[in-house]
Amino acid sequence: MKSVFDYERRELTDALKPAPAYRASQIFKSVYQRWIADFDAMTDLPKSARAELASVWNVRLPEARRRFESVDGTRRYLISLADGEPAETVFIPEARRNTICVSSQVGCALGCTFCLTGKLGLLRHLSAGEIVSQVLVAQRDNLSMDRRNDFNIVLMGMGEPLHNYDNVMKAVRILHDEHGLNISMNRITLSTAGMLPGLERLAVEPDIPNLAISLTGATNAKRNELMPINRKYPIEQLLETVRQFPLKRRQRVTFEYVLLKGVTDSPEDAMNLARLLRGLRSKVNLIPLNEAEDLDYERPPDEAVERFQNILLGQNISAFVRKNRGNDISAACGQLRANDPLPPSAALPLEGGVNASQARPSLPLRGGEPPKAAGGQNSAIRHPSHLL
Repeated sequence: MKSVFDYERRELTDALKPAPAYRASQIFKSVYQRWIADFDAMTDLPKSARAELASVWNVRLPEARRRFESVDGTRRYLISLADGEPAETVFIPEARRNTICVSSQVGCALGCTFCLTGKLGLLRHLSAGEIVSQVLVAQRDNLSMDRRNDFNIVLMGMGEPLHNYDNVMKAVRILHDEHGLNISMNRITLSTAGMLPGLERLAVEPDIPNLAISLTGATNAKRNELMPINRKYPIEQLLETVRQFPLKRRQRVTFEYVLLKGVTDSPEDAMNLARLLRGLRSKVNLIPLNEAEDLDYERPPDEAVERFQNILLGQNISAFVRKNRGNDISAACGQLRANDPLPPSAALPLEGGVNASQARPSLPLRGGEPPKAAGGQNSAIRHPSHLL
């Protein structure tokens, strides 16, 4: 069966020929705007067409096999993929607008030393449909139909989005399609650790989401230690590429900076960061480390966080301290795929049309040749050394 979620509307139009061109738009509206998961319910289609489509195409979302709920309202989902691997997705409720954080890969190849996901290596890329489906599962489990578009999307879950460039950008276009979710590019943010070839490709796209750079170190010495990708693409090259990145009026690049006690939180670190970003249309999100047993770093005290922020503000750098959300369910920044912190009996049943399957343990990473990702890409990279 082919998944509709893997197809852009123009691709679906071609795949459905000789059906009329508007057939793809009808299906997109039914699936993305009316939440229909069965061709029989698409009453705007001829009955004969419904039966034929149902024999070839799938419009049902993957199952969320587990859902964890934080005391702060954050929800973390393990969504079952066709090969049994989970895609991790986080829904973060906010007063003004909610946020859905989606993964672009199973695991990550970059090996950032302060991130639990990076310790896993990379198993495979996610297909465009597997990325899109994460948004839909979280949307339908948390929002009513009349508020179905009340959310932003951030590509900040498991994986490096620019390492899976083609599938990620295809997913972004599907989410942006006016006959689909119709999410503005201003409400989609792509975060990268600094893969320059992908960043250069992104700069010439006709439609570009917001850009966030995971920096966590204002010198090559610090960044080489914390983020091995910096050895391939050093900080000077990264910043020069960002300076040339096209920005709309009033748009800024976000720099994410993880504060590690005694490593990246000193006044000298703050001044180095301020000098690095001077003249850039940017803002800084300061992220106090989300501590975990498997990480060799500690969260700095609140006074150190405040001091760091004040130094940046004093240098006319916009700086905000990101609130830690979902720590108790391993949903916070850098914690995805760390573990299943709750026993199966504590995982909540899903409502709103998304059914949870019986809880199963997460599959271990396998050695040898990884399987092809849905969508046909073969991910042979499992460790950051393959990128360097």
